[in-house]
Amino acid sequence: MELGYWALRGLGEPSRLLLRYKGVEFKDATIPLTDEGAGKWFGETKENLGLDFPNLPYLIDGDVKITESLAIIRYLGRKFDMMPDDLAKGDMMELVIQSQRMDLGKISYSADFENLKEGFITKLKVFLERFAKFVVKPFIFGSKVTYIDILAYEYLDHIRALTPESFTGEVSEYMQRVADLPNIAEWLKSEECTNKTYTINSPKAPGWPGFPNKA
Repeated sequence: MELGYWALRGLGEPSRLLLRYKGVEFKDATIPLTDEGAGKWFGETKENLGLDFPNLPYLIDGDVKITESLAIIRYLGRKFDMMPDDLAKGDMMELVIQSQRMDLGKISYSADFENLKEGFITKLKVFLERFAKFVVKPFIFGSKVTYIDILAYEYLDHIRALTPESFTGEVSEYMQRVADLPNIAEWLKSEECTNKTYTINSPKAPGWPGFPNKA
């Protein structure tokens, strides 16, 4: 299995984290954030992987070759029995979480970041209150860890890096339960953990790149 994405957390990290949680050996086809890395991806690799709609992230699993971050993590959820029993609510929560990450991206890549940040945090407070009420402990849909837990943990961790004071109480406790899962806990504590070196957004994001330990 091969998962390709830039050398940053961004939209590729949830699927990387899911594979690590499941203990899957995979090729982490990381593309360096350099002129050479970008040149090789756009000039050589992108159009030569047999992808129907070449993009990043991409996943190759035998004959399966797909792109788009949500399609990839949903495929992995089916493959590794990590789908919620309530598929309708699962679809909803997947998109609700994705929407929060997209909102973070919009302000992070804006030169008007400082003026947009306050409004983002105000809306976030409402979302987190609703999220806390929705979660059926210990995980979003009860005792079963689903791919949506991995998606939610990773994307909420991106947002937490920006505004750690927003994460308290039940939401913080939920995130800690995910962080304490086998393989995830070991990964987060390891020297190889790329959270310690990768930015959350592009290092060139004009608003907020999300440098490690520089929230």
